[in-house]
Amino acid sequence: MFELTVRADFSSAHFLRDYNGQCRNLHGHTWKVAVTVEGEQLNSIGVMADFVEMKKHLRGILSRLDHTCLNDLDFFKAHNPTAENLARYIFDEYKPLIAPIKLVKVRVWESDQSDVAYFE
Repeated sequence: MFELTVRADFSSAHFLRDYNGQCRNLHGHTWKVAVTVEGEQLNSIGVMADFVEMKKHLRGILSRLDHTCLNDLDFFKAHNPTAENLARYIFDEYKPLIAPIKLVKVRVWESDQSDVAYFE
């Protein structure tokens, strides 16, 4: 079994609705994101998934989030823009782009000390 991970980052602002703490105020992060896939089969040149394609897909998703206020985006109008919901959003956007390769998880860091992973 092989497991491959690509990483990228983006910057955005957000605020948490119905939260009793400082994060209820508008603030920003430079989010780090890691996407992990897995599989057993390699192609004829010994590659399970193309890092270039994986990075391209991730950058495409993150470019829609970069330098935005997450609260203004449709998904986050319906879902509080927590790190948890951000990881789930990226997972759901990424998964169909790489089928039939299995997406294992998406990990999101809002700081060097705080991260969350979403997986099915």
